[in-house]
Amino acid sequence: MLRKLANLLERDKAEFAQLIKNEMGKPIAEGLAEIDKCISCANYYIEESAKALAPIEVTTEAKRSYISFEPIGTVLAIMPWNFPFWQAIRCAVPALSAGNAVLLKHASNVTGCALELERLFASATGRRDLFRTLILPGKEAVKLIARQEIAGVSLTGSTAVGREVAAAAGKAIKKCVLELGGSDAYIVLADADIEAAAKICAQSRLLNAGQSCIAAKRFIVEKCIAEKFTEIFIAELQKRAIGPMARRDLRDELQRQVERTLKQGAKLLCGGKVPSGNGFHYPATALGGVRPGMVAFDEELFGPVAAIIEAENEEEAIRFANQSQFGLGAAIFTKDVAKAERIARDELEAGSCFGNALVKSDPRLPFGGIKDSGFGRELAGFGIREFVNIKTVYIA
Repeated sequence: MLRKLANLLERDKAEFAQLIKNEMGKPIAEGLAEIDKCISCANYYIEESAKALAPIEVTTEAKRSYISFEPIGTVLAIMPWNFPFWQAIRCAVPALSAGNAVLLKHASNVTGCALELERLFASATGRRDLFRTLILPGKEAVKLIARQEIAGVSLTGSTAVGREVAAAAGKAIKKCVLELGGSDAYIVLADADIEAAAKICAQSRLLNAGQSCIAAKRFIVEKCIAEKFTEIFIAELQKRAIGPMARRDLRDELQRQVERTLKQGAKLLCGGKVPSGNGFHYPATALGGVRPGMVAFDEELFGPVAAIIEAENEEEAIRFANQSQFGLGAAIFTKDVAKAERIARDELEAGSCFGNALVKSDPRLPFGGIKDSGFGRELAGFGIREFVNIKTVYIA
C-alpha cells in the first residue's frame, strides 16, 4: 500500500500542487515540496512500520512475556488547510500502517484536496473502506467523537478547537493527539553566524506565507548584535517572494494584531500595510521593540509577520523564549555547538528544539508540542504507536 501510495503521489504531484495552489494559494514550488515530503513519509514507513510494531520480548518469570501492538479501530482525523496533503498524510500513513482505518474531516476551503486524498488512498489500498473523507462542518465533526465507531481522534488546528476536541475525547474516554498553535522562538546569541542565522530566520518566517504552526514567529536577539541582525534579516524578508494568504478573514485578523502591537509601543520596521488588488496578499512585515505583554509576543501571528525582541543576555533570551503559552518548536543560534545542544536539550520548553537550523517536521523524528501546543506525537515510531493497544502478553 505504501509503495503504491508513494508512486501515485510521484506520478500526479504536479496536479496535486496545482490543486493546492487553487484552493489555498500556496505557490507551485512549495506545493511540489509538500508532495515530496508526503512521498518521503510513505517511503519511510515501508521499513519503520514493521520495526515499530514488532513485539517486544520482556524477560520475566513467565515462559514467555512480551508487548504486542494492535490497531484500535477507526481514527477521526480533523485536519487544517495550510498543508492540505502533508497534514493528512502524516496522520493517515502511520494510522493505516498500524492497521486502523481513517476518517478525514478536512478544512472546508480545501475540499478538493480532501476528495483527492480519498481517491488516492482508495487506489493505493484497493479498498474504499480504509480512508474516507467527510464533508461536514467542524462542529459536527467534534460530535462524531462520541460515536461508538470512532476509536480515537487526531487534530491539527488551533488551541481553541483543541480544547473542544480534548473535552469531547475525554468525555468519551478516547485517545486523542493534538498538534495545536505555536509561537516558536528563534534565539540568536552574540556569538552566532549572524548572516546565516538571519537567512534561516527569514526562510522560516515566510514559508507558506507564514501560515505554519511551526514557523519562527518570535526572534529573540542579544542586544549587542540586534542592529546588525535586524538589518540583514529585513533585507532577507524583503527580497523573498511569498504567496497570498489563504483567506481574507485570516489576513484581516493578522492586520488587527499588527495594529494592536504598534499601539502597544512596537515599531514598524517594514511592511504592515494591506496592499490593494486581487488576492489576499500581505507583505513581509517586521516589528521591532516587541516586549512581553504585547500582542505579537503573547499571541500566535499566523502570517508573514516577525516580532523582533532584544534580550540583555543569554539568560534573558532563554527566559523570553519560554515565556509563552505555546511550546511547539524553538531554535538556538550560536557557533558554540556544545552550548547549542545544551540549551536545546535542557533549557528550551518545546517539543522540537533545533540548533543552528530551521525547525521542521521529519518522518524520522517525532513531532508535537507541550503546553498549549498540544500533546501526543506524530511521525517516527512514536507516531505509529499513538493509535494502538499496547498489550502485555504473559504466558506462565
